[in-house]
Amino acid sequence: MSSEKQNTRAVADTVWLLLLGTAMAVNIWLIFGFAPLERTMGLMQKVFYFHVPAAWVSFLAFFVTFCGSITYLITKREGADRLAAASAGLGTVFCTMVLITGPLWAKPIWGIWWTWDARLTSTFVLWLLFLSYLILRSYLPATGTRRQTLSAVIGILGFLNVPIVYMSIRWWRTQHPQPVIAGGDDSGLAPDMLVTFFFSLFVFTLLYWVLLRLRLRQDVSERKLRALQRRETAR
Repeated sequence: MSSEKQNTRAVADTVWLLLLGTAMAVNIWLIFGFAPLERTMGLMQKVFYFHVPAAWVSFLAFFVTFCGSITYLITKREGADRLAAASAGLGTVFCTMVLITGPLWAKPIWGIWWTWDARLTSTFVLWLLFLSYLILRSYLPATGTRRQTLSAVIGILGFLNVPIVYMSIRWWRTQHPQPVIAGGDDSGLAPDMLVTFFFSLFVFTLLYWVLLRLRLRQDVSERKLRALQRRETAR
């Protein structure tokens, strides 16, 4: 890669990181300084602005894995497999955030950390599926196509659980609250809360995008390093 392209990418990365840092700072102010306290839950309701965007972005990340996996099975392009793997890793991180913030929110409101209802159980299964995806990739050799093919199959099957997670509170009666956003004409949120929520959703999506760029860049660097190591070993 020419030095000009490297400089352009470095500038682009800097711009994205500055935008992300500014957006995150504004988001923190909106959550704790702008959005009003909810009458019954008080300060604990602020977890909502982390919990729900993390869930939505995990769905987005797993959808990218789903698309990348299908593309790989059809075209056998390594770039599609690398995109699917990078997005799966990030989706698992965001899904972990969901599983952590959920109990933190539930304990003072429900009086329990966890209950095996449909929404919580299906989310946990989703997390296990993509954790298995990452473990599989770490154990199978990178040579050949076995790792990529099996990963693609798991990535596709894993995403099929996302609609179940999303629809679980509509299909079954659960401990988990009913939909707040897209749950009807009245969201139940004050206008200031809605502004804060949608900005949080934007920030989490931006965070995913920046991390995905950096993860793919890291993957390219790792492959170049391995190629250099093989050349040195062959000498």
